[in-house]
Amino acid sequence: MKIFVTGGAGFIGGNFIIKELDDSDMTILNYDKLTYAGNINTLNSIAGKINYIYTQGDICDKSSLNKVINDFMPDYIVHFAAESHVDRSIDSPLEFINTNIVGTALLLDEALKYYNSLSNYKRKIFKFLHISTDEVYGSLEEDGYFKETTPYDPSSPYSASKASSDHLVRAWNRTYGLPTLITNCSNNYGPYQFPEKLIPLMIINCLHEKKLPVYGQGLNVRDWLFVADHCEAIHRVLMDGYIGETYNIGGNTEIENIEIVRIICNILDKKHSRSNGNSYEELISYVEDRPGHDFRYAIDSSKIKNELNWEPKETFESGINKTIIWYLTNKEWWQSIINNTYQQQRLGSLNK
Repeated sequence: MKIFVTGGAGFIGGNFIIKELDDSDMTILNYDKLTYAGNINTLNSIAGKINYIYTQGDICDKSSLNKVINDFMPDYIVHFAAESHVDRSIDSPLEFINTNIVGTALLLDEALKYYNSLSNYKRKIFKFLHISTDEVYGSLEEDGYFKETTPYDPSSPYSASKASSDHLVRAWNRTYGLPTLITNCSNNYGPYQFPEKLIPLMIINCLHEKKLPVYGQGLNVRDWLFVADHCEAIHRVLMDGYIGETYNIGGNTEIENIEIVRIICNILDKKHSRSNGNSYEELISYVEDRPGHDFRYAIDSSKIKNELNWEPKETFESGINKTIIWYLTNKEWWQSIINNTYQQQRLGSLNK
C-alpha cells in the first residue's frame, strides 16, 4: 500500500511519516515545498529506506501534482501541507489563503481526476484524509467542548483558511463522490516542532536564558495532544474511518498557557539549571495579547474513541517530559533554525 503525504517535512507530517514507516510496510512519498517551517532534517532517520521517497513540490503547482500523483499511484492521500501559525497569518494572511484554500482545492481536483481513472477495485480502497484543526470552531467560554457538529466560527486568518479548506473537502465528497475524511485536532506538541510555537519557544528561550513572553495574563486555555498520539489517531482514521466523516482528536488535557510555561520552567530547573541557580520562572514576561486571541479550546474526542477505539496514551506530564528531553538532546536540529530561519522574534502584533 502507498501513501502520498503532503507537507511531510513539517512537524506533524514528519512525525507521521517516521511512525508509519516504523510501524508498517507502507511506501510513502513525501511531497513538500520546504517552506520556512519544513525541515528535511526531521526525516534523516528514514532517508535511506527503500519505501520512502521525497519530492520537493508545491500543492499550488497543478502540473507537478498531476505528474507526481499519477506516477506514484497512491492508495491514500494524507494532506498535512498548510501554513499553520496564527501569528504569521495576522502578518501575511494572503499566503495562508493561497496555500490552505487554493492549494487544497488544486489538490482535491487532481485527487479526483486520479480517483476517477482508477479501476473499480482500486477505487474501493482509495481515501483522501485532510488534517485540520480545532481552531475552525472558534472560541469556548469556561465550559463546553468542541464536537464534530459544532458550527464553524473561526477568528484568525489561519483558522478561517483551514475552515475554508474543510468545507472544500466536504464539497468534493458530496458533489463529486471523492472518498474523503477530515480530522480536527487540538494543540500538538512534541519532537521536531518549529520554535515559533509556544512549547518549543519557551524551552529554547529558557536554554538561552531569554525572556519568556506570555500573551496577556496567560489565562487562555488549550487542550494539549502529544504528536505521537495524534499520529496514531490519524492512522486509525485512515484505516478504519467512515468515508465522509469528521473525527475530532484531542489530548483530554486542558491547561492555561501560563501554567504550561511554569511547568516547563520547573522541569528545566531540575534537568538543566540556570547558570545563576535561580528559577527560570524569573524570565516570564507578560506582553501585549495577540489580536483576536481565542480564550479556550477543548475537544470532545468521544466519537473517535467509541467508533475507532482510539484515545491518547500520554499524559501531559509524560509527554512534556519527553518533549523537553528531546529538545535538550537534539540541540543541533533547532539551533540551525535559530541561526538561519527564525530568531524567535514577535509575530502577529498590530503595533510594530
